[in-house]
Amino acid sequence: MKRLRIERWSGQLLKPRTASSRTRSRPCCQATNSPFNCSRTYSSSSAAQRRTPSDDLIFENDEPLEEVLESSLPGYCPSPPPQAALSSAKLAALHARLDLPKKLPLQTMARTLVDPSADPNVHFNNASLATLGGSIMSYHVSEWLLCTYPRLPMTVLFAAAYAYNGPKTLQLVAREWGVETAAAPGAEVDPGLLQFSKLAPGTRLATREGGSVRPDAKSYFRKGISSSVVYDDEFGDTIPKDSEANAPLPTEDAYASFVKAVVGSIYLHAGREAAKSFVKAHILSRYLDISRLFQFKEPVRELSRLCAREGFEYPVARILSETGRLSRHPVFVVGIFSGPDKLGEGQGPSLQEARTRACVMALKSWYLYSPGNDVRVPSDMEGGAAETQPAWEPVHIDIGEVIH
Repeated sequence: MKRLRIERWSGQLLKPRTASSRTRSRPCCQATNSPFNCSRTYSSSSAAQRRTPSDDLIFENDEPLEEVLESSLPGYCPSPPPQAALSSAKLAALHARLDLPKKLPLQTMARTLVDPSADPNVHFNNASLATLGGSIMSYHVSEWLLCTYPRLPMTVLFAAAYAYNGPKTLQLVAREWGVETAAAPGAEVDPGLLQFSKLAPGTRLATREGGSVRPDAKSYFRKGISSSVVYDDEFGDTIPKDSEANAPLPTEDAYASFVKAVVGSIYLHAGREAAKSFVKAHILSRYLDISRLFQFKEPVRELSRLCAREGFEYPVARILSETGRLSRHPVFVVGIFSGPDKLGEGQGPSLQEARTRACVMALKSWYLYSPGNDVRVPSDMEGGAAETQPAWEPVHIDIGEVIH
């Protein structure tokens, strides 16, 4: 006896469902009389291509469900409306925790938490604020490093700037503030959560195969330090030519954009001095051992060239003390002298190792010269502060690093 297929009979009797009856608009963001209406027009991006979870449904008439883009639904908005920031407890707690000025409204604070990968509309994401805040932060970090350590080589200066306001450091700063990320961006998300399109597991990070903005981008050109100062970013890295702002991005980049956007919003609403105080309190107050950023290839030769450039006597290595020369673990203490002046001292299991460490210590003593942590910077003379401050005294300008 053959098996009866009831689903075929029922499919003939049931009325087929049309696409209009299956598509429903999301009630998360309806049109209101508010000036911040969420009914906007967006270009196709990664945030606007999220689909409804109904790809594998098949109805009685054996017709698959049509794929519906959320961006085509009426009243759709990829980020929370601005008026939702007034009722967010997370956002109010973050505003109070950072002791932000009262001039900074919660709506702007909520905008700093929306990445362009979540909402491509420039009027509702933090792209412009992050650009402004990143420039202000880099300016204050650079002037503090140059005035505090005027003899730093450019490579060490780039590394120190990256350690202070690089993406990894800003991610740690934002996590210390208590900022959490949303699972996925949307209008129903709490405005106090960081919203961005996350990279799928196993996705390779973007490379610089698309080229850079450098005019000497050919492979046979040598990239020098001087050209990095002119053409590259504040960390000495090449700037990619083609970069999609709305593409999914790593978590550290989203956190970094948020911190920069906070600095930019403070600058716009509270002024220059408030932004500078915020950068000093949250960025420049972090401890960094700059002496660990040095890496010398030929310290003995570099020290001899430094003494010749500055008019010092030729450096000479002398044994200061030793112990266990004929044992398995000898220790030698060697000092580097330029005439009667001792430039550095080092110890090691051999005379060659002790001399190398002494030369490294002498070079670090030269490059890490500092007039003090309370040195005046050019931004102290900006605005109305110039009237209350004493006359400006030019800071020390060094010749530069040793080229050998």
